[in-house]
Amino acid sequence: MLDVVIKGGTVVDGCGGRPRTADIGIQGGRIAEIGKLTEAAHRVIDAEGAVVTPGWVDSHTHYDGQVTWDDALEGSAANGVTTVVMGNCGVGFAPVPEGGEVALIDLMEGVEDIPGTALFEGMPWGQWETFPEYLEFLDGRRWTSDVTAQIAHGPMRFYVMRDRAVSREAATADEIAQMARLAEQAVRAGAAGFSTSRIMGHRAMSGEPVPGTFAHEDELSAIAAGLQAGGGAVLQAIPAGGIGEIGGGLEPEHSSLLSEIELFARLSQNHGLPIVFTTLQNNDAPGRWREVLEAVSTANANGAHLAPMVAPRGVTVLTTLTGYHRFMQRPTYMKLAELPHGQLVDELRRSDVKAAILAEPDVPNPDAGAMDNIMTGIWEGLLPLTFPMADPVDYEPPLDQSLAALAARENRDPIEFLYDFLLQDDGMAVAMLLGANYVEGNLEACREMLADPNTVTGLSDAGAHVNFICDMSSPTFTLTHWVRDRQRGERLPIELVVEKYTRVPAQLFGLSDRGSLEVGKRADVNVIDLDNLRIHRPVLRRDLPAGGSRYLQSSSGYVATFVAGELTREDDRDTGARPGRLARPAR
Repeated sequence: MLDVVIKGGTVVDGCGGRPRTADIGIQGGRIAEIGKLTEAAHRVIDAEGAVVTPGWVDSHTHYDGQVTWDDALEGSAANGVTTVVMGNCGVGFAPVPEGGEVALIDLMEGVEDIPGTALFEGMPWGQWETFPEYLEFLDGRRWTSDVTAQIAHGPMRFYVMRDRAVSREAATADEIAQMARLAEQAVRAGAAGFSTSRIMGHRAMSGEPVPGTFAHEDELSAIAAGLQAGGGAVLQAIPAGGIGEIGGGLEPEHSSLLSEIELFARLSQNHGLPIVFTTLQNNDAPGRWREVLEAVSTANANGAHLAPMVAPRGVTVLTTLTGYHRFMQRPTYMKLAELPHGQLVDELRRSDVKAAILAEPDVPNPDAGAMDNIMTGIWEGLLPLTFPMADPVDYEPPLDQSLAALAARENRDPIEFLYDFLLQDDGMAVAMLLGANYVEGNLEACREMLADPNTVTGLSDAGAHVNFICDMSSPTFTLTHWVRDRQRGERLPIELVVEKYTRVPAQLFGLSDRGSLEVGKRADVNVIDLDNLRIHRPVLRRDLPAGGSRYLQSSSGYVATFVAGELTREDDRDTGARPGRLARPAR
């Protein structure tokens, strides 16, 4: 008798083949049979009219701290994710020298906007020092989804170089050798990869660029050799120039994006490693992504393995009175900020208060790398790409619905219009800046990037930027928008979008036991009511340790989600099952 039979669904197997009607039998956490099944089962899921896919593999998350206290990983689980890869962007929490946790929190809070108090109070500091010890600790944890970890350049460099890690000086030969040994040690212990960030916008709370931003090629090459010696792993990078010039008073990038691609090609060719790097359409060079894909195609034809990681929609930056907004550093606002929400809204509606706030200069946060120093300085130029966020959310809105366009129709100053907008809905209105992939007012660049044979889909950033980015619904969006709903251009075939978010990332990160619906593979499976699948507007929760807040975004239409054959979600509800484990790549 089988454990589970998923009966009569439209199977999209993750291998790129056309959808077909079939039953799926699950036994012992694996897919045992696929076809027209007659064998009895302890549980039968009626999937007629539903789509059956592999569980999503979300390969760009920042759960490194959260996995130590949270077993639900709710934002990902509610969107059908069955495996998360963390340790991206060069930030993480191992290795950590004694007393070094504050420095690593400073990095994570500055780069990924995860509240430092939550990380300090929520994480069990002292349970590990080395990266293998961190993995050993995670081995004892259980979650809704499997978790895979990468070792990050920031903590590695800090462990070896201490305070010099954030300086712009080159590492010594001995320090480089130590980092190479740490990389090898991590991979042997089960790291899926090594991550580094090279963009000027990633800053510690001190305002310094994160360790590794200016790392020379000899340092990266030695680390890549360490990864290779350990059995091989992914090198994940945020390339200089990869998201354009952020602005907000930051200095220009130290290298060009195409020079970075050449560097990655050399590292991949010399060490036989796949290199994954963030690729977006940025606002200051809207056509650069095409040059990147062309350069990648050429490099891969010459023996490299480069995989641009692309997003299925614009990077969604939220602005609201309960989070980051343009006026949060104005002195009059700062005096009112701690009032209860209703009282705050009443005060902000006063004409004298409004006039004062609009006239005042900002008072910057003394922590130079604090996110509010960036988030208050970007809006003037980007209101043409900022839109009201309704429910359901339209992630491909026309430009004539932007806040700037709405203000122009009323002959109003756009910043003053933004002020009034934020007070709508009793001060709960939310606007979204489509901060990348949307400079042309549509998602056509995304469609082309998603369809490129060298790309992998990701960049949800789940677990990070908890108060202003909420893209954890990205896997669901690939179905609702690209397969079902898009009206402003071509759609994409379901077999393509599923493969790019399941089998492709699974293989890339060495997780060969999952990512497709094939006999013998792990039974990580979604049963999805595609006709009624819906993404809901993000909601703010104050449930992080130390009272921290975060945005979560759920979806409805997931009939069932299985992780290793166990039902973790049923009809969009958490079943309480926690079959998720630390997943170590097969070497």
